[in-house]
Amino acid sequence: MKSKVYFMPLPGQSTPQERHNAIKTLCTLPELDSIPMKNEMVAVKVHVGEKKNTTYIKPGLVKPIIEKIKRIGALPFLTETSTLYKGERSNAVDHINCAYSHGFTPQNVGTSFIMADGLLGNTELEVDIQGRIFQKVHIAREVVMADALIVLSHATGHIGMGFGGALKNMGMGLASRKGKLRQHSSIKPYVDKNACTFCKKCMRWCPENAIIAKKDFKEYVQILEEKCIGCGECLTVCNYSAVHYNWGTESANLQRNMVEHVLGVLKNKRDKCFFINFLIDMTLDCDCINKSQDILIPDIGICASTDPVAIDQASIDLTEKRNGKHIGLLSYPHLDPYIQVEHAADLGLGNRDYELEEISR
Repeated sequence: MKSKVYFMPLPGQSTPQERHNAIKTLCTLPELDSIPMKNEMVAVKVHVGEKKNTTYIKPGLVKPIIEKIKRIGALPFLTETSTLYKGERSNAVDHINCAYSHGFTPQNVGTSFIMADGLLGNTELEVDIQGRIFQKVHIAREVVMADALIVLSHATGHIGMGFGGALKNMGMGLASRKGKLRQHSSIKPYVDKNACTFCKKCMRWCPENAIIAKKDFKEYVQILEEKCIGCGECLTVCNYSAVHYNWGTESANLQRNMVEHVLGVLKNKRDKCFFINFLIDMTLDCDCINKSQDILIPDIGICASTDPVAIDQASIDLTEKRNGKHIGLLSYPHLDPYIQVEHAADLGLGNRDYELEEISR
């Protein structure tokens, strides 16, 4: 049986009012009303964008969804996790300040912004899954504890996967720091001794005592690969960008690793989730890029579904229908973004076969 994907089309250069009207219409879908979440806490996954990014989903498009959840009788909250890279969102304090500066305040959106993975990205729960690669994954604690989940994703290209949508927004965006590292990193971390100041903070935080002091032309620290468990604490606490990882995991492995973390995110709430993909202001890279990006594809519309696989498949297909080439080929043509939806379907996360129901204004 095909999954249903609702599609609200928009003109190529849609206005804020047209976008607002579209999301208001999608909020009337019966599938959203049928999700059993009355009197429960609902995590609403957003991406607030890096400091200089301008194409993130704006708070004005999030507010109608928050209002809808409240009318159902649930208690929504916005949520995100810290990034691995050093930026405006690598810890809870900076991340929340960035969110507020981009307008994601209780006054503008109607609810609180709560970091799902704690102060430093390591507040997590280990979740048992039945994956092909992992049997356990590490997911941000507050996401696991939430009763239901609404995922708001900005469809873009992606440097590691060719496309980022609902699956990426959950698999990467709701994993803890340890979960993110296991998705990305193919080897253990190492220290750039030239950048190391020998503050020894990483030594104090390492749970396995895998970091030792060294000295040749200067004092620095070294990570013992045989003792390292890849938890990411050293990356978290280093203030001098001295800890590095190998980010060269090939795209296919990265996509499959990421999808298996979606299993952990959705465990025990598969019938209490809703996904909205915004095919607007689509750019070469995701909203983690700390700059204003050029628009890669004219606006297409907004999709909604209870199936994360179907909505991502439909989103990629719609970009191809509109442009002749899908967003992956237009952004990073050497990558195959269909790997993630194929692996997700194989794991039972959803259906690649879908029925697209266009909604008229």
